[in-house]
Amino acid sequence: MRCSGGAERAVLRIETVSPVHPDARRLLDGAADVLKRITGSDGRASFQDWLDDDRHVFLLARENSGAAVGCGGVRPLQPGVGEIKRMYAAQPGLGIGAALLAALEVEARARGYRELWCETRRVNEAAVRFYQGRGYAVRDNYGRYAGRSEAVCFNKAL
Repeated sequence: MRCSGGAERAVLRIETVSPVHPDARRLLDGAADVLKRITGSDGRASFQDWLDDDRHVFLLARENSGAAVGCGGVRPLQPGVGEIKRMYAAQPGLGIGAALLAALEVEARARGYRELWCETRRVNEAAVRFYQGRGYAVRDNYGRYAGRSEAVCFNKAL
């Protein structure tokens, strides 16, 4: 899949990979480092149950040179609902996250999901603005985030 990126980036190539791919691991480590700085938690514990089946999708964004610059995934949460996990752009503000999210929505629809949910920490203001700016609405906290005032959850119908 090829997607237009930000003004500085002509084209991103988005591909399906396993989260254990070396480029994915590097990006996931970068995401964990950023989360730790912003929230005090690296979020690794919420990404332990990834399965290698067609209900899960993990995407990697590559720039023209082939360098991996972003990642994100969707996993099943309940029938018809997928959860966005590990959205990360190594170079914020260039359209990488928006291209990845759009590709994840397409892949989720193709896998039969009717809705996507996600969570971030309220203190992660850039992520809150990112999801709200792409049509995600604040919803009641779900699952492990229920009752946690530091978390904010979102959903979007596909």
